[in-house]
Amino acid sequence: MSVLTFDNVCKSFGTGTHRREVLRNIDLTVAKGEFVVILGFSGTGKTTLINLMAGLDRPDSGTVSFRGAPVTGPGPERGVIFQSYALMPWLTVTGNVRLAVEAVFPRLSRAEKAAKVAHYVQMVGLAHAAHRRPAELSGGMRQRVNVARALAMSPEVLLLDEPLSALDALTRANLATEIERLWQAERKTCVLITNDVDEALVLADRIIALNPDGTLGAEFRVTIPRPRDRGAMNHDETFKKLRGAVTKYLMDVGIQQRRDQTRHLPDVTPIHALPAALRQAQDGLIAERFLDFSQLHKVYATPKGPLTVVEDFDLKIDRGEFISLIGHSGCGKSTVLTMAAGLNGISKGAIKLDGRHVMGADPERAVVFQSPNLFPWLTARENVAIGVDKVYPRASRAERQDVVDYYLERVGLGDAMSRPASTLSNGMQQRVGIARAFALSPKLLLLDEPFGMLDSLTRWELQDVLMEVWQQTGVTAICVTHDVDEAILLADRVVMMTNGPQATIGRITKVDLPRPRSRKALLEHPDYYAYRQEVLDFLEDYEHGAKPAPRTAKPQALAAE
Repeated sequence: MSVLTFDNVCKSFGTGTHRREVLRNIDLTVAKGEFVVILGFSGTGKTTLINLMAGLDRPDSGTVSFRGAPVTGPGPERGVIFQSYALMPWLTVTGNVRLAVEAVFPRLSRAEKAAKVAHYVQMVGLAHAAHRRPAELSGGMRQRVNVARALAMSPEVLLLDEPLSALDALTRANLATEIERLWQAERKTCVLITNDVDEALVLADRIIALNPDGTLGAEFRVTIPRPRDRGAMNHDETFKKLRGAVTKYLMDVGIQQRRDQTRHLPDVTPIHALPAALRQAQDGLIAERFLDFSQLHKVYATPKGPLTVVEDFDLKIDRGEFISLIGHSGCGKSTVLTMAAGLNGISKGAIKLDGRHVMGADPERAVVFQSPNLFPWLTARENVAIGVDKVYPRASRAERQDVVDYYLERVGLGDAMSRPASTLSNGMQQRVGIARAFALSPKLLLLDEPFGMLDSLTRWELQDVLMEVWQQTGVTAICVTHDVDEAILLADRVVMMTNGPQATIGRITKVDLPRPRSRKALLEHPDYYAYRQEVLDFLEDYEHGAKPAPRTAKPQALAAE
């Protein structure tokens, strides 16, 4: 029996020359008790699709039906969890959830309402914060309140518009598991909008792609037995095959190939580079241990006494090596990175780059943060030129401009160089940040979750951009990430950190996969999932703040020696 039906639905916004067709000729049927995942990327109309289901918007043509009757507005039988949260700031966690329960279940007794509220607050892991107000919660915790509130309304159909995107990886996985458990227990009809392939495979009966042109694309049936354990699925051949097929489809329909680039990098010398003769003489001395973390500690003073965040971080990195640094939230990844950048003081130990102690910030160490931090009133070209002008003082203006334009073209912004940063999308702004970092010709490139705020398709494309430019420049790089696949795709070695406080290196995995790498090729490589499992096992050991005994006596932190 069908619950939700779309019959040749079209939806557009704007008028005249500004009219933009978002959804085209959508035919879709969702059966009672089915879990359907619509998988698409930013700008494909996913949220518009959910709004039509929820009755928050009306189609231009065609019909959206619920149980055979046209949808004319919202109703409690269709509960919606949005990507952004809208909580009453003066109410506590319990109060915000209770508000929804009282609206939908006015006839329940006070005790029954309290029990229902407490159940769902506990389900999303906020029992310890039940009496806090939104201002006292992190963004992820506020989103969990939103999830609890929608679940507590016990809707017949649950519509989820990327509800987990604001959460950290562990919380996201736990809530996805809870949503699956709830679906299995009550056989609710669920429609989830996401851009996360693994999330879709964990939850879905059917995955339906939403194409960039607003049409529905390929459909994939997920036959993996339930309940689906993320760790076990990594060994499941059906999962691997389906994951590869879905990823390939999305990349084929979503990523537009950048045009061939013809610009050449001018032969100019940055101010922090060694003279050529001296550099050649020292080549054999500084190729190994080019970056040396030696017994690094970071201690913060607190009202309760010193707090050691990072302890005995010891790592030797060769010149031109790419390191991924991964671990759970709060493990000190970004602390290590900011110390390497000279933006955060060293409490004990030392960091040496190219044989010299790191002391303070310097353009020889370029940083790309999660947010690109551009000057919004300057163009893309002008944002990159600020650093280039300082680093290449002996180059002519034309040569410096060539450096700027070269890297902007390399990151796919050849047609957007003159646009103000304020007019660029998040993904385009992050491309400017990457171009700016490479244009400094740094000895060390530091990336702090540079793609964390981007949708999956943009993230995949920028990972390719990063690998391409890194391959050409050979710069030594460290990337902080919480994404296992990103860590393996990028790295020569994956360095895994234990939980904080007193976080340190727990394990190091050398990634012996061929370069240049592509996501499609890696998903088909026979060793890829073994590397993935090794990192997943480590992260599972350290879930929920655990501090297990190490599996080996001592991590191979000196593997590069």
